[in-house]
Amino acid sequence: MTEYNYMPDDYIPDEALRETTVKENIVFSGKIITVRNDDALLSNGKPCRREVVGHPGGAVVAALTEENELLFVRQFRYPYGELVLELPAGKLDPGEDPLCACRRELLEETGAAAGLYKSLGRFYPSPGYCGEVIYMYLARELTFTAPKPDEDEFLQVSRIPLDEAVRMVLAGEIPDGKTQAAVLKVKMMMADQF
Repeated sequence: MTEYNYMPDDYIPDEALRETTVKENIVFSGKIITVRNDDALLSNGKPCRREVVGHPGGAVVAALTEENELLFVRQFRYPYGELVLELPAGKLDPGEDPLCACRRELLEETGAAAGLYKSLGRFYPSPGYCGEVIYMYLARELTFTAPKPDEDEFLQVSRIPLDEAVRMVLAGEIPDGKTQAAVLKVKMMMADQF
């Protein structure tokens, strides 16, 4: 595969674009997120304010069966007030390795364990204001037991053929960004284009 050079002729060095934190100002500290209103300096030295949502990060897993089906969960997502179809995922515990979180969430939400994991990279859900990083994985060689969801987690597990999941993403039927990215990456990987 040919590598694309994305650098324009008038390339600007990284340091000419970088902003500097002067002071972190915590406005709210909750169980999952922290909200800050930081004092910062633009790359030209002018002061500015940056609103930031701190988050411990998360992991999402595209678990692919021998029948070429992905495991999905459907659950109510309070911020949107609706049921969302997504790949199994969850937040990282403090200091937790993302692959360990991936394994934990896959087992808890679907009852599946995998013999093979492959990193699909990182996903920044909202880089304009949120520091969350989601680590994406492909899981293969699945075995199944009973799901063990958290006591405050109510969800439905389903299997969707990979090609149908791709169609659903492209048709706008799966609005979850991490799921869209992981599904499309798996499809490209399976087609030897990744």
